[in-house]
Amino acid sequence: MDIAVAGGTGIVGRHVVRIAKERGHNVKSLSRREGVDLVKGTGVGAALKGVDTVIDVAGLQSIHTKKSTDFFMASTENLQQHGKAAGVKHHVVLSIVGVDKAPAGLYAGKQAQEEAVRHGDLPWTILRATQFHEFVEQVLGRTAVGPAVLVPKFRTQPIAAAEVAEALVDAAEAGPQGFLPDLGGPRAERLKDLVEKYLRKKGKKGPVLEITAPGVLWKAMRSGALLPAAGAAVGRQTFDEWLDAQRNGG
Repeated sequence: MDIAVAGGTGIVGRHVVRIAKERGHNVKSLSRREGVDLVKGTGVGAALKGVDTVIDVAGLQSIHTKKSTDFFMASTENLQQHGKAAGVKHHVVLSIVGVDKAPAGLYAGKQAQEEAVRHGDLPWTILRATQFHEFVEQVLGRTAVGPAVLVPKFRTQPIAAAEVAEALVDAAEAGPQGFLPDLGGPRAERLKDLVEKYLRKKGKKGPVLEITAPGVLWKAMRSGALLPAAGAAVGRQTFDEWLDAQRNGG
């Protein structure tokens, strides 16, 4: 199969590229690094020539609803339009568990993307997954205030990015299926606890303080509404195992 991976250099994308190649597929990575701008559409048409399936894991780090929605609507429109012209037969999209319960920020953008894919011209599959283990590193990069770290009051069920990538390649191989069961990690945890574990492993000290705020997204984070429902698919690697793998160079 000829597969194009939108966002192929990102946290999940690089695993998708690796796994798909290991399974014998011809794989193209689509990112600005490779001369493809998904938002502007530059290079998308040429990159999709001869492609059977697009796996879309492109993303951005933004808490702003408009910026997120504009990004995902533009990138999805370009992949759909150029994909149809190129004869793409399957559009596989990675989304987030709970986007329909917290239509704000990044979640609003992903919900808009889901709607565009569902009503688009390409046969589709959508997989919603929980936050990756690497989410903790992203939080630390944005919320450190001096020696302290401020983290949202958030119940999450983190999963290994590589396991999400596996599920996406499985979906590409299976053909269009609509919505797949949600995919979450092996256990629910507080984000604060995960951040504290990460800092201890790295030998760093400092208080980790939970914060919250008004709004639908903050309410969903603290209430557990963003956890996968009963019957969801469950990953294998725990956060602790992922941490050990990082320490050992995995």
